[in-house]
Amino acid sequence: MVARRVLVLEDSLIIAMEAEDILRAVGVETIDICNSVEQANEAILVDSYDFALLDVNLGEVMSFDFARRVAVAGIPFGFVSGYSDTLDFPEDLQDRPLLVKPFDEDAMRDFLRRLFPSET
Repeated sequence: MVARRVLVLEDSLIIAMEAEDILRAVGVETIDICNSVEQANEAILVDSYDFALLDVNLGEVMSFDFARRVAVAGIPFGFVSGYSDTLDFPEDLQDRPLLVKPFDEDAMRDFLRRLFPSET
């Protein structure tokens, strides 16, 4: 999998920085970190992304509506969450890959294999 630009929607700076380090370790060139849905909406209007990594719970809002916008834009995506499964997610989003917090490089590689199964 070759990804040049990735959008990370994460409201925790520490987790976003950890994700950035791990994404760089697996070969991603550019990581754009957004800490709000509003910022992420602006980002997908301006730039193109190879995939997006979306934190489910952003404090006062969930990322599900934004995930649907990302899907319409044709950007592959998956979720990051402290939840261990997607059974409580909206039905149309339950099949998306999930990266469970806390995660490491091996977990990220597994997540990417699920996100891009034809490329492994």
